Amino acid sequence: MRRAGLELRLATLRNGSRDGSLVLVDRSHTLAQAVPDIAPSLQSALDRWAKTALALAARQAALDATGWAGAVAFDPVQAMAPLPRAYQWVDASCYRNHARLMYRWRNEPIPPRYEEEPLAYQGGSDTLLGPREPLVARSVAHEVDLEAEVGVITTDVPMGIATDAARDCIALVVLLNDVSLRGLIPGEVSRGFGFYLSKPATHFAPLAVTPAALGEAWVDSTLHCPVTVHINDRWLGSPNAGEELLFNFARVISHLAQTRSLAAGTIVGAGTISNADPATGSACITEARVRAMLDGEPPERLVPYLKHGDRIRIEAFSASGTSLFGAIDQSIEILPDAQPSGGGR
Repeated sequence: MRRAGLELRLATLRNGSRDGSLVLVDRSHTLAQAVPDIAPSLQSALDRWAKTALALAARQAALDATGWAGAVAFDPVQAMAPLPRAYQWVDASCYRNHARLMYRWRNEPIPPRYEEEPLAYQGGSDTLLGPREPLVARSVAHEVDLEAEVGVITTDVPMGIATDAARDCIALVVLLNDVSLRGLIPGEVSRGFGFYLSKPATHFAPLAVTPAALGEAWVDSTLHCPVTVHINDRWLGSPNAGEELLFNFARVISHLAQTRSLAAGTIVGAGTISNADPATGSACITEARVRAMLDGEPPERLVPYLKHGDRIRIEAFSASGTSLFGAIDQSIEILPDAQPSGGGR
């Protein structure tokens, strides 16, 4: 059922449980109100989305009318991932420029039919992390990289759904950091069975918002706005998420549901945001390194992979400069007593 007109901003705050407490967040991202009588968690809301979305919108309207009387301060430090664990997390590769650079880095050809049919893999969804939780890795030898992406959270998706109908299955939009361990990827994918060790837990910005809450930034099942990435306050890039991508979210969802249904709470990503214009920078370190190498930069001048104590910030902004999802603002922790594991180059 279409709920395109409902402008909701949702988050999950810590309450000692695995799934946290679902809260409504005001337009300024400064106030929050728990809604346990409607849905104690985001997954419970998604399970009955046709009803709960309307109930949440009615509660939000009541809060707006009273100036959010009784609400508490919204603290991103207390935010978990909007959906702290999900039935499924599937990431596609929809940005042709990112594929061009990544396959060059791996010295491999771009897969056949890359521009004709979405390419996707299933990531780990049992543990999804919040915006201020540290990115923990075992070794700098794993070459820890960030990847700024936009994703959507679905309602129930029936098998065989058409692209046009799949638009109505997009409940919420999210911003995420799909972490990659670049030092492990070549050895792992060379075995022909895809990613696992090289893809640790994914981190999310604090807010999950309905498409309608994005206003003019949401067009044709796509987020159209720059996503800005900083490492230690140094700008890495601001590529526009709505430019130069091959498939919108409705098309990806339809592709995924060709042979199976998708449960409510499935998270679908569009891949690392990337624009061909070098002035937009990059949304991941490896892409920035490949660009620099192609420009003839020596190895010592390449952007280094993440190390202990680094800090990264990922944020999406509307045309007016408003933060749409809040920021991923996290530190990097390399475990001091860990030994590098196998699977590298």
